[in-house]
Amino acid sequence: MERIAAALGDSARWRLVELLAERPRSVGELAELTGLRQPQTTKHLQTLARAGLVSVFPLGQRRVYAAEAAPLAALGGRLRELAGAIEAQGGDRDVLARYRAAVEADSAVADRKGWADGRGFTFERVLAAPRDVVWRHWVDPDLLASWWAPPPMTVTDCLLEPRPGGRALLDYRDAEGRYHSEGRVHAAEDGKRLVFDLAVGAADSVSFTGHYNLTLADAEDGTRLRLGLRITGTAVDAVPFVAGIETGWGRVLDNLADAVGSFRRTTTAHTERREAQS
Repeated sequence: MERIAAALGDSARWRLVELLAERPRSVGELAELTGLRQPQTTKHLQTLARAGLVSVFPLGQRRVYAAEAAPLAALGGRLRELAGAIEAQGGDRDVLARYRAAVEADSAVADRKGWADGRGFTFERVLAAPRDVVWRHWVDPDLLASWWAPPPMTVTDCLLEPRPGGRALLDYRDAEGRYHSEGRVHAAEDGKRLVFDLAVGAADSVSFTGHYNLTLADAEDGTRLRLGLRITGTAVDAVPFVAGIETGWGRVLDNLADAVGSFRRTTTAHTERREAQS
């Protein structure tokens, strides 16, 4: 496929294929129609032939070329697949567009320390899992690591100790670098409430501190989650972090919804198998 795409990447060769798509033609006729010299035309046709796009028919002193439909059809199918994949990830493009707009808006006002202090966010979800399952995904480090970072970031270490004074920690990385967030748990009510803070930033600096208030309540369809976030201690260079809060936490909570749903289905399946064996 790469050879076909490379062969068609030259405008002269593309024009030759267009002419041959109409009907087979000789080298001389193709040279005349394209304005190329015959040696140039022959060289381009040889490249197209190596890619399987044309075939040559020696007829006495003449060499007639004909286009091959199969490679073009294969390329067209691959291009349709790529176009479909791009359309399918349109949601990710929307996220990028919203993030860019937020960065531009925050950059216009980030002229001093504390520029975003007091800014608040509230996120709510109804998760299709019992409250104890959702709670475990917040306080069990292994389960927490399975969802607590938006793609393409990867959690390298995380911890929320569910007790007053417990550690709060989130380390993650992406292709651009590593990031460190650390703080303390201020209040914890088993299965219901978790209050903590995290100083967010790169490994050697703090961009802002986020104060989080998580509450879980039973709902008809599972668990109602509400997460409040208030910002303090904002540094001037915190723009990319603050601008990403809304979209970032939205995607992270989508990860959580998938994680608890999958966890519940797996647990139910294991239970059913044990009952069947007994």
